Amino acid sequence: MGEENTKPSSIPRVIVPALEEILGSPFPVLDDGFIRVIDYLGNDQAIVQAARVSYGAGTKKVSEDRGLIRYLMRHRHTTPFEMAEIKFHIRIHMDAWRQWIRHRTANVNEYSTRYSLAIDISDAQRTPPDEWRLQSPSNMQGSSGFFSVQEGEEFSREERKLQEHARRVYNRRIEKGMAREQARKDLPLSTYTEAYWKIDLHNLLHFLSLRMDPHAQLEIRRYADVIGKEIVAKWVPLTWEAFLDYRINSMTLSGPEIKMLREMGVFDNFNVDNLDNYRKAGFVSDKKGVPELTREGKEVQEKLRKLRGE
Repeated sequence: MGEENTKPSSIPRVIVPALEEILGSPFPVLDDGFIRVIDYLGNDQAIVQAARVSYGAGTKKVSEDRGLIRYLMRHRHTTPFEMAEIKFHIRIHMDAWRQWIRHRTANVNEYSTRYSLAIDISDAQRTPPDEWRLQSPSNMQGSSGFFSVQEGEEFSREERKLQEHARRVYNRRIEKGMAREQARKDLPLSTYTEAYWKIDLHNLLHFLSLRMDPHAQLEIRRYADVIGKEIVAKWVPLTWEAFLDYRINSMTLSGPEIKMLREMGVFDNFNVDNLDNYRKAGFVSDKKGVPELTREGKEVQEKLRKLRGE
């Protein structure tokens, strides 16, 4: 009897056509910033395979894959999402980059002004007259409302003069032979930098959940919006759909908030067993000929019982 061939079959590299179309193409952000995809690993199917601990092509239907991804996202089973990775090339001004680099769950290699000349200040990030924001009175790290365009025009003129002066000082130091590592020290935060940024999907979604939030600084939010809506949505559409449903467009309730809603009687007249209350949200299935709650519908029902204090 011959030996059984246990050599694993070869697995072709995952190709996502929608992502291949934009691979290497820069998406403009702000004045002279951009973000583009350099490479990627995996897709929605890689997440499904990791969750099922299987190899090769999937054997489940797309609808079942979608259900599994939504289940993983809903219950915060994050490990399978770490099986997909993506690498970006980013051009961003230092002001926003300082916030970006706080996300320490990525691999980063940044343009160095110790070895290379600083990116030309003529390409520095500038603020249009109608986008100068007022300090929020209730949030010390945020903004609320805008200055008048008339005031903004003065701020923009001052900004340009300051940037041009800083660049003249920098260029003069370089021309005199000053070490680049020291000549750069007075460049403004509006100076652009570039970096390669590689991150797995789980940590990327965490980044997006924070930086797409309306409370995030506007400039970094514009980068996050491009990453999410123009790139991630094409790369892993099933995961993106679940992310929007269970992260971006959802909310959590604290213990005191639940207690308040109970005391208000918000849930008293809600029939948790009436399937019609779940049907419009898609939580009822008729596949077996008899209407019944889907798995997610049963989870919702359990949440409602808990909210009622049962």
